[in-house]
Amino acid sequence: MIFQPAALALLLAASLNALFLTGTGLFAWQLLRRWDPASATERQIGLERRTWLVSTLVGLVLVASLPALALFVHNADAMAPFFTGAMCAVGSLQVNAWGMPALLAQLGLFFLAAAWLVLNHLDRLGWDTPLIRAKYRLLLGLAPLAIVHAALLWFYYLNLNPEVITSCCGSLFGPDSGGAAAELAALPADWARPLYFAGWLATLAGGVLFLATGRLGRAFGVMSGLHFGAALVAVLSFVAPYVYEQPNHHCPFCLLQAEHGHAGWLLYPPLFLGTAAGIGAGLAAAARGHPSLTIAAPRLARHLTWVALAGLGGFGLMVLTYMLRSNLIL
Repeated sequence: MIFQPAALALLLAASLNALFLTGTGLFAWQLLRRWDPASATERQIGLERRTWLVSTLVGLVLVASLPALALFVHNADAMAPFFTGAMCAVGSLQVNAWGMPALLAQLGLFFLAAAWLVLNHLDRLGWDTPLIRAKYRLLLGLAPLAIVHAALLWFYYLNLNPEVITSCCGSLFGPDSGGAAAELAALPADWARPLYFAGWLATLAGGVLFLATGRLGRAFGVMSGLHFGAALVAVLSFVAPYVYEQPNHHCPFCLLQAEHGHAGWLLYPPLFLGTAAGIGAGLAAAARGHPSLTIAAPRLARHLTWVALAGLGGFGLMVLTYMLRSNLIL
């Protein structure tokens, strides 16, 4: 299974990312210790020159790594027929103990990479590189996570065994599993629906309020992050059953399959894009206190807010569409 082209591509990309980010993490540690913009020493000038090159390369690596999350999930779903008992990506990820942790690490990398890209762009807009310490502190967090993620991927693909009988998604999200995912899936739809849509409308209202007044940008970033968690709970509790038209089928991964109209590929991209943009808008709004970013930061925050509203609004409208089209009554 490790010799699949998608698996090899993921392993190669994750390994190179880990190696590169480890090297840049060492540079980040050196920069945070020695950075002194008031100094005109040869060491400071050398750091200033190197940081532009390092930032550009890190940005390119992180942009290229963002689609890896979708590829990993797609590959896990495509491998399901090779394992007895697997019906979707859940079965493939539960073949061994490394699949689900690898997915969670990939998820964390996605949002941290998106946040770093926003900080790096803002830092380049300021004439005095006002966010250089913030972005390199974040890079120090990205580097170990990239190493952990690469190790988890290697352990996962090296330990894939087609002879293992794995579990279907019902064992993880079914009422008898007893785990946290099952408890979230079992939330009553009668109050899960209104709670989600109330949070969705509040998040959109926060974005509109920020665009109208220029205030509460940080709050909108926080609300976007909270909405992401609420959206995942909504998918588990009532969105998936509406799509499947089966009250006991709550798997968020089966939504990716053709027999369900590839609903997941319509729902998840705007959700992830909107969440990343919303968090980025919050970061940009928080950066407007720097003198060199008083104009650029609010402008970027507004642009990201528009993207976030489009993404999160599109996700909510898609949820409503599936609910109205469904023959299921919850």
